[in-house]
Amino acid sequence: MAELGEFALIAKVTSGRTQAPGVLLGPGDDAAVIAAPDGRFVVTTDMLVQDRHFRLDWSSPHDIGRKAIAQNAADVVGMGATPSAFVVSLGCPSDTPVDFVQALADGMWAEIERSGGSIAGGDMVRSPLLVISVTAFGDPRGRAPVLRSTARPGDVVAVAGRPGWSAAGLAVLSAGVDPERFPEAVAAHRVPRPPYAAVLDLPADAPITALTDVSDGLLADLGHIAESSAVAIDLDSSALRDRALEPVSTALNADPFDWILTGGEDHAFAATFSGAVPAGWAPIGRVLSGSAVTVDGAPRSGPTGWESFGSGG
Repeated sequence: MAELGEFALIAKVTSGRTQAPGVLLGPGDDAAVIAAPDGRFVVTTDMLVQDRHFRLDWSSPHDIGRKAIAQNAADVVGMGATPSAFVVSLGCPSDTPVDFVQALADGMWAEIERSGGSIAGGDMVRSPLLVISVTAFGDPRGRAPVLRSTARPGDVVAVAGRPGWSAAGLAVLSAGVDPERFPEAVAAHRVPRPPYAAVLDLPADAPITALTDVSDGLLADLGHIAESSAVAIDLDSSALRDRALEPVSTALNADPFDWILTGGEDHAFAATFSGAVPAGWAPIGRVLSGSAVTVDGAPRSGPTGWESFGSGG
């Protein structure tokens, strides 16, 4: 990085890239120009810090790049919007190999092929650790955003994606178990695969009433819906069990249900529906009058998910 320099590196990682239709002006000027076709855009931002959100001995730069885009794209889709543009800022040590940064950028663009949009601009600075900050923009496409605050008693709670797999992969890596023993779980931790289409392909008249990206844990994120909507949510444990996780949990002497309920970073989607649950979604519970989230009618003790300023992460 020190030898090539900031501007030459920016030119290297942006050359040959095709901008999405929503980016009217991409890298190369003082700022990007992003379209807001119906007069609005959804915007979110998230940050990844080395040794807090990823480890270089566990993940390749390509994996890290994909993860950085996925967690931001999932937040946009979690509002019912389509990703249209990303602005990326990178902090890294001056001795970071140029090939590392190139692989990081390649990973970002690889995930963008799944989510939509393009990288419209960003910044690079010297930093003692690798830090990645992404701001994502989304196009609502004329629809009202799907909020956390609009679930109602009688709705069905459903999930799209595979909660618990990223947590299982993290447990494998943390325990020092050979990743090749459980490649599916480890891959889920290294590169989350949000099921974007489960939301974006919903018809305009789909009976969805509330929606969230599951990034901090199923209990934690459904807790946000329950609190915002002033309702209770009760989950059916039998609908949530995933037998495919059992070989991993047996090897680690762990409870896979803990991973499913409290593991974050799968970037699944959880929603409530006032009518039939669409294809691609699995019913897991119901919305009730009251408050809080329960499992089989009973509260669950212990942590509900990730907490950025907690002592565990």
